[in-house]
Amino acid sequence: MLDVRPADQRAEWAIPGSRHVPVYEQLKAGVAQVFEGMAIPQNQPVVTVCAAGRMSQRVAVQLQVLGYDVYSLTGGMGAWGGMWNTAELVLPAEQATVVQVRRTGKGCLSYLIGSRNEAVVVDASVDPAVYQELAARYGWRITAVLETHLHADHLSRARDLATQIGARLLLPANSPARFAFVPLAAEEPVPVGNTSLQVLATPGHTWDSVCFRLGNGALLTGDTLFLQGVGRPDLKADEAEAEAKARQLHASLQALLALSDTLWVLPAHTSEPVPFDGRVLAATLGEVRHHTSLLNLAPAAFVPALLSRVPPAPGNYHRISQLNAEAAPWPAEAEALEAGANRCAVR
Repeated sequence: MLDVRPADQRAEWAIPGSRHVPVYEQLKAGVAQVFEGMAIPQNQPVVTVCAAGRMSQRVAVQLQVLGYDVYSLTGGMGAWGGMWNTAELVLPAEQATVVQVRRTGKGCLSYLIGSRNEAVVVDASVDPAVYQELAARYGWRITAVLETHLHADHLSRARDLATQIGARLLLPANSPARFAFVPLAAEEPVPVGNTSLQVLATPGHTWDSVCFRLGNGALLTGDTLFLQGVGRPDLKADEAEAEAKARQLHASLQALLALSDTLWVLPAHTSEPVPFDGRVLAATLGEVRHHTSLLNLAPAAFVPALLSRVPPAPGNYHRISQLNAEAAPWPAEAEALEAGANRCAVR
């Protein structure tokens, strides 16, 4: 796979195993043949990729002239960001099955949780039809769609899914969303077949952040706690508010750490591309505690350590947050806003 994007775009995110060929400026200038003499094996198919799939088509034409079996990735990295796969976690004691729905390139992790003949969806981030098809495959009826917080790095599909299937849309009680939803109160149980999700208020990443505990089996942590990091507190906040959110995040994390170390932690994002391997991205709370040094700091040390490690803000996160809060239809270019790696975690 040949990635022909500029170096700065590739540094932001790339398809694992792809090879960077820095020919973008030459192609843009209309150079007729930029690959002559370049060492590219001819005994296997070649896939070209760019940001949106247009420049990679020019590359494909040039390589075809040189005798390569070549294909252009339609939609480019935008399409890569929308690809998805699933993995399954069975929790016999909770009489529940968790299907982790993963956006391969973007790192978004959402969940279809079923028990008996019912199911709920948490942090929907792919086409609503995906959850409907998966639920039908398992013989489940989706009764509720939940969000852990108002997301800033991807466009939420929760409202569209709930509307399409007539399910309840459940958001944190203090969500900034400007459309109708059922508010979630702390400690409230959300029934799912023979089990239920317990709402845990965990402000810090955002003021409206919550987590969901699935019995003694799993903990859906949104962007509050990751497998090797914690949520960033700086989005949509000035320096003083970021410090206040960081202090609150420490308290929220300590409340989670007081739970059983055997709970499976299921976050809403990962910073790495997700392989098509069918293996759930999860770790026990005890394992997360061991691998995340920030969790072992006292508040006075946690706040400056966290704020000093915050990564660059995700591109267009203000606009994505705005769209996720509004009831208006998305503009035509909305999904292009999602391009880029996830930047919610701090290690």
